[in-house]
Amino acid sequence: MKEGRRELDLGTNIFPGGFALTSEQQEILDTASAFARDRFAPLQQRMDDEEWWPPEAMPELGRMGFLGVTAPARFGGADSDFFTSGLIAQGLARWNHSIALSYVAHENLCLNNIARNASEEVKARYLPGLCDGSAIGALGLTEPGAGSDALGSMATTARREGGKYLLNGRKLYITNGPVADVILVYARTDKEAGTKGISAFIVEKGFKGFKVAQKLDKMGFRGSTTAELVFDDCEVPAENLVGVENRGVGIVMSGLDLERAVVAMLNVGMAERALDLAIDYARTRTQFGRPIGEFQLVQGKLAEMYVGVETMKALCYRTLAECNAIGEDGGGRGEIHKLTAAAILHAAETCTRVISDSVQIHGGVGYMREAEINRLYRASKLLEIGAGTSEIRKLIIAGELLR
Repeated sequence: MKEGRRELDLGTNIFPGGFALTSEQQEILDTASAFARDRFAPLQQRMDDEEWWPPEAMPELGRMGFLGVTAPARFGGADSDFFTSGLIAQGLARWNHSIALSYVAHENLCLNNIARNASEEVKARYLPGLCDGSAIGALGLTEPGAGSDALGSMATTARREGGKYLLNGRKLYITNGPVADVILVYARTDKEAGTKGISAFIVEKGFKGFKVAQKLDKMGFRGSTTAELVFDDCEVPAENLVGVENRGVGIVMSGLDLERAVVAMLNVGMAERALDLAIDYARTRTQFGRPIGEFQLVQGKLAEMYVGVETMKALCYRTLAECNAIGEDGGGRGEIHKLTAAAILHAAETCTRVISDSVQIHGGVGYMREAEINRLYRASKLLEIGAGTSEIRKLIIAGELLR
């Protein structure tokens, strides 16, 4: 860890055969959780009410050593692994799910993809700022007409003119879009080649021809700001091409597998918090002269919620461990493609159920907008949609089973 960042013993972070976190892994999770509880939990209400992003959040995450987890130390990273990144996401999501979502978009979708695929010169230019939090990262993939079919329906184009590319098109539902300094953008460089004609570029917010068209008003995760981005002959230096021209699909697919594994951990953290809130409320809320936790129907819900959380953790931890073994050109196919889709499918649907049961236990209090469980409830649905919908995840799993 570089000077000025909090030192953590990241260890090897390989999921042990004993189906429990190692002491080093538990320390990482506990550190992230305690930091989020103390620093970010008090910001939840304002972030939700105003769709406000706290500008000090990324630098503080950088100082804690939570950014650049998978990036090389020579660029300010920690030289660690995806398991560590996932544990940090889990800890943050327990106390501020909006911070956690923006963290994943920055850390995994943008920073990690650059670290895995860009040239040494590009890494040296962009990774240090992303690792210390002085720059915020985002991924530009989804478009108005390209959601689940993000590659086949992609309309954004890039054409080479001398020492630069000109990008034209729109990207929609971009997490961190309104505040991002660095965006990893996918565009067609060969219209006739289909998905084999897509390339990846790094766009800075100050590039000529780029603008944030609008900040979007969301149901949940409101503090993690989202935008539509517009590229109108946006001038991108040729050296900002990530990887090889027309070979961007490999970056997309391997990146999506890793994204699913880490995003799944948001579900784990949110469901853990929902269960804790339900237990606390069941202990303190009295009806008919007794705490509602003494009623068997409430006890049944709590038991089912606990089983859901524990099964989520088991599958998601196993998936993160498998991701540690992916090479730079891995992902997008085979066992890891199936496993990451399974992890986020199970985690997202279980998280939605656990949080819904927690709202039910809270009763009328849970239906009030200012309640913490209400914020979790409004946010949970996104995790069945983003990073590939539940339906797409099932197609991936079935496709690999039948291959």
